[in-house]
Amino acid sequence: MKILVLTEKPSVAKEIARVLGCTHKQKHHFEGPKYVVTWALGHLVTLAEPDDYDSKYKTWNLEDLPIIPDKMKLKVIKETSQQYRGIEQLSRRTDLAELVVATDAGREGELVARWIMELIRWKKPFKRLWISSQTDQAIREGFAQLKPGTDYNRLYQAAVCRSEADWLIGLNVTRALTSKFGASLSAGRVQTPTLAMMINRETEIREFRSVDYWLIEADLGPFRASWRDPKTGDSRIFDLERANALKTKLQGQNGKIVQVQQTEKQIPHPLAYDLTELQRDANRKFGFSAKQTSNVLQRLYEQYKLVTYPRTDSRYLTSDMVPTLLGRLKGAAIGPYAPLAAPFIRKPLTITKRIVDDSKVSDHHAIIPTGEAISLATLSADERRLYDLIVRRFLALFYGPCRYDETKLTVEIAGEKLYASGKVVKQAGWKEVYGASDFSDPDREEAETDDDASQLLPQAKAMDPVTVKNSRQLGRQTKPPARYNEASLLSQMEKHNLGTPATRADIIEKLVSSDTIERQGSVLMPTGKGTQLIELASEELRSPELTARWELELEQIAKGKGSMDKFLSGIRSKAAELVSEVKKSDAAYKPHNLTGSKCPDCGEYLQEVKGKRGRYLVCSSRECSYKREADGQLSNRRCPQCHKKMEIHTGKSGKYFQCRPCNVVEKLENEGAGGRRASAKANRQMIEKFSDNSQLNNSLADKLLAALQEKKNS
Repeated sequence: MKILVLTEKPSVAKEIARVLGCTHKQKHHFEGPKYVVTWALGHLVTLAEPDDYDSKYKTWNLEDLPIIPDKMKLKVIKETSQQYRGIEQLSRRTDLAELVVATDAGREGELVARWIMELIRWKKPFKRLWISSQTDQAIREGFAQLKPGTDYNRLYQAAVCRSEADWLIGLNVTRALTSKFGASLSAGRVQTPTLAMMINRETEIREFRSVDYWLIEADLGPFRASWRDPKTGDSRIFDLERANALKTKLQGQNGKIVQVQQTEKQIPHPLAYDLTELQRDANRKFGFSAKQTSNVLQRLYEQYKLVTYPRTDSRYLTSDMVPTLLGRLKGAAIGPYAPLAAPFIRKPLTITKRIVDDSKVSDHHAIIPTGEAISLATLSADERRLYDLIVRRFLALFYGPCRYDETKLTVEIAGEKLYASGKVVKQAGWKEVYGASDFSDPDREEAETDDDASQLLPQAKAMDPVTVKNSRQLGRQTKPPARYNEASLLSQMEKHNLGTPATRADIIEKLVSSDTIERQGSVLMPTGKGTQLIELASEELRSPELTARWELELEQIAKGKGSMDKFLSGIRSKAAELVSEVKKSDAAYKPHNLTGSKCPDCGEYLQEVKGKRGRYLVCSSRECSYKREADGQLSNRRCPQCHKKMEIHTGKSGKYFQCRPCNVVEKLENEGAGGRRASAKANRQMIEKFSDNSQLNNSLADKLLAALQEKKNS
């Protein structure tokens, strides 16, 4: 008898099949002496659509809502139905005694497998492969320690609850808003409160009124000192006359140091990465979107097997991993990392609670290297950057804290007190890994200050005299809150428990694709559509507290401490309540993207919408299907700064390329048909076709071949 192994992706199936000795490749599976390995293509099975329950739901009507089936049905996804049928046929084989679920070790991976098992009616025993890396050793050890499949029933229940909740809330509210206001308005359990946070920030920025203030700084020769208010400790002066008076009062005056305070401080090494922290760092350092980081990280995990399971929410390791850490260090000690790892390879590692803490690990430990050897040259630029972040953070775990002396001086001049501070490194500690000279804690987002804390202070003692060589009045303005970028938005989503590390990137992308937010350079901004959507959505739905409560309930269900039936009953009631609110609303929606052009078919105004190939003009009437391309279609030309596809525009001097985010403009040269260069493939086809002597005489063929080759080389 053989064992059927179900993986989530073909690439994973191929690797597991190789390790298990399944060398016989079939259309839908690999087979060997003991195992048959097949694969899903992500989700092969999904929740049924409304019209699968009743054909009347094909048309969106407000009076048909809410749609709340007594029991949710499953259906095979049409696009991947062939692979599903292949798995279904395998399940009927009499020589397969049991199933091993080898989908991703997480909530969604469990759902992928269980829904397939439910539709194929798998009644035989099944076990669970639960591994945190895709190395050969991890796969072999995982199959040697398979767990009973029923151990993960609670995780499956939490996954079902999440999926049904998103269907019941998202589908009903989206249909209600769209039907009520005659526009495509998408809402959801997580995306709506996330959008609401961005709208609230935009409101704060819009209502902010900047105020001028001044700082007073005195140049005392060997160092600088800043004035602070003796009552409040605030260095800002909001009265210009007072600032001028203080500057004049201090100019050229003598004073003395009245207090010297020197303390030794330290910054412990940063914690290992979880997915959210890695996405934040990659966004801050490289401008990666959260989705881009997830995609690159998945390749490092699956294709190269260089890092452990990506979709984790833990920043700690488990005690059973301690014996493997030295091997991982040795495996990572290549290229620029070799000298950084060298101090720890020949001596016992110091393991602290900041590295290993079983109580702070749920399903998966932090993201660290697997120890697999690789030539760094085989990685793409993005893969190399992300791998560098992970390896350096892993190496930093074994370095000591960064230690420094912080000196604070209090100076009295003309009856006023000024303050100076400076820091001197005593031991770089984990900072050696980064070669950094700043004293910021990477696990804290520190506010910017005007104090120059990095200046070198002289050896000083109380009562030492000082003289003001120059006093300066520094003009400043209060600043509004910063707009969200992906790093700060991820932080807020994590803080309010919106979504999971595995879903947050997709939520951001969904908001972008629905045209409720847009990327402008490095920041994310709500659109006019997003602003109106939040005004139309229920106040309760746009509150992070409601969604956070749901997420906590899902966690409790996964841990066996919550009730699946109670949760879904509450979701059904809430869906009906939210739809009722939309029905009773007397608000109005005005499309934010109306143009001044009218539809040639019905006379209504056209709307500008975004498509995969650029922008389009569509009729604002739902009964009219008029659509045409707008100026600014995407080309294959890449922006030299951000490397995104540039748009083609037509101006007075002809056609040109433009990158909207960067505003880079390049002239379109060598225009052919449609204003585009002939592709390299088209050039090759022309050369091959017309270099055939049977079609043209030799002389003409040679000339045409030479001309085309010259054009190709240029």
